[in-house]
Amino acid sequence: MHTGESTEEKQSSSAQSTPCSTPSSSPKQMRRSWFSQGSTSSLPAGDLSSSDAGVDKWSMFGPRAVQKSTTDPGNAEPEVCCGRCFRLSTMSVQEIQEHFKTNNKTREFSAHSAKVHSVAWSCDGRRLASGSFDKTASVFVLEKDRLTKENNYRGHGDSVDQLCWHPYNPDLFVTASGDKTIRIWDVRNEKCISTISTKGENINICWSPDGQTIAVGNKDDVVTFIDAKTHRVKGEEQFKFEVNEISWNNDNDMFFLTNGNGCISILSYPDLKPIQSINAHPSNCICIKFDPTGKYFATGSADALVSLWDVDELVCVRCFSRLDWPVRTLSFSYDGKMLASASEDHFIDIAHVETGERICEVQCESPTFTVAWHPKKYLLAFACDDKDGKYDNSREAGTVKLFGLSNEC
Repeated sequence: MHTGESTEEKQSSSAQSTPCSTPSSSPKQMRRSWFSQGSTSSLPAGDLSSSDAGVDKWSMFGPRAVQKSTTDPGNAEPEVCCGRCFRLSTMSVQEIQEHFKTNNKTREFSAHSAKVHSVAWSCDGRRLASGSFDKTASVFVLEKDRLTKENNYRGHGDSVDQLCWHPYNPDLFVTASGDKTIRIWDVRNEKCISTISTKGENINICWSPDGQTIAVGNKDDVVTFIDAKTHRVKGEEQFKFEVNEISWNNDNDMFFLTNGNGCISILSYPDLKPIQSINAHPSNCICIKFDPTGKYFATGSADALVSLWDVDELVCVRCFSRLDWPVRTLSFSYDGKMLASASEDHFIDIAHVETGERICEVQCESPTFTVAWHPKKYLLAFACDDKDGKYDNSREAGTVKLFGLSNEC
């Protein structure tokens, strides 16, 4: 892990703090495509679904004011768990860099018998869940400077590709699997409380900010919407483009999809009418994450760029270009000050959101699949394509890692 910057790094960092004139400004050569879902489309970029009625195709700088709810909890100031966390949230760039000079320890914890695809924190930050190629999910409890495994959840017939927690109930999480089901789990009784069948192999999932709906996307580019209370399917949407990651905005009134045409497709919610199609990247747009403060969202692409977008104006305000490989995963810190991004590069880039400066690098020995900031602390959970070299270099390690621990631990 590196903190601070060399002369060469400063030149790179200064480039990040300049708003991009186009989303593909100084693009890096695409070396490898990460997604291989086989759902490419002959439609032009911007076609949103089977119906084009009402679609407003516009470039990234097309202005559109979005009214934000003043009562939605997603727009509230980020919660801090203690005085120390409050001090961290008010730090300058230099102070955050100094913090990680003495808090740059990484620990790894055995989680699965195969590679870990997804990690996510419960809303209270007490638990971390992981999903794996070994068809299981694991839940850990955070105890000071370590993760203690609480339970392993079995039942899926194929790999658990993504999972997420209920936005305000810390006891419920949901898993998406290639076995054409999603499962809702309750950590209080340590069992599955519902299994919902879908029409395809599921690869991404998200829970709406109001907690009422779960959306799951499959390899056939169908997004299924499930009532989180009745556990019944309440709608499906088939898309004519490759759907990668999906997310609601913090206000819960728009639904975002990243797609294989390099676009961000935006639908109104709950009626799912096309609103916008933003030409965000020159190649496959892979992942999307919303800033918990409600100010920004970020996208990662196969062009190795991370783009930062203003939520109200829907314009790109900054690009981060320190990665060399397709961006697989993104996560904002709880206070919205930092953005972690990762790829097949053997490091995780942690950037200051407002300036683009590098805060630090987290060194890895292999490509990173997933990253997740703690909802109340400067702790980053992540998982890589590690091998168990101690016994068998071809065997997957199945570990989760925790960065940001005190060097004195």
